[in-house]
Amino acid sequence: MTDAVRKLELRSFGRRRGRKPSDRQAALLADVLPRVAVDLAAPVVSQTTTWLEIGFGGGEHLIWQAIANPHTTLIGCEPFEDGVMKVLSAIEERGLSNIRIHMGDARDVLRALPDASIARAFILFPDPWPKRKQRKRRLVNSALLKLLARVMQPGSELRIGTDIGDYARTMLEAFQNEPAFRWMADSPADWRIRPDDWPQTRYEAKAAEEGHQRTYFRFSRV
Repeated sequence: MTDAVRKLELRSFGRRRGRKPSDRQAALLADVLPRVAVDLAAPVVSQTTTWLEIGFGGGEHLIWQAIANPHTTLIGCEPFEDGVMKVLSAIEERGLSNIRIHMGDARDVLRALPDASIARAFILFPDPWPKRKQRKRRLVNSALLKLLARVMQPGSELRIGTDIGDYARTMLEAFQNEPAFRWMADSPADWRIRPDDWPQTRYEAKAAEEGHQRTYFRFSRV
């Protein structure tokens, strides 16, 4: 994709920064991030298994998966600096060596990854953009699914969570037009009950507190 075309691509996330980082957080960004950052010129792909999380938020799910799957490389994409700093802190405190981070748009990573290089991908509770005029900014759409289809291995799994009913509907509509993925659902329980190896994020916990119905989609790369 040319730079001119990329500029026309709508940003699917909001702000990049919150409050000013503390001295420790600034040190993490300066010293740890360069060590674990994804090199878009030569993206890290594990010789064993590589998973991808798009928009990891506060990092709860990414960190949990890294600890539970120490032989899997996890690439986490998140544009919001505060979330990145939380994961960098966990990397340092827990000695995690299997996390790679891209502090920016995940679509740049998807374009850089080799074909069929990802064994599992996660998009958990992405920005909802609830207003009608904002919906064109929603991340999960046909264009993103085509990028994912190229990098995901046959038989690999894509997990998507949302608490916005209208977003869940438009997600399914996008998948209906993308034959590379099959919805892994035989009964309502398959999208209403979160699997045991899918830990709750703080955004999901907030949705639960507010009484929102959560949807847990699982799709297989055909």
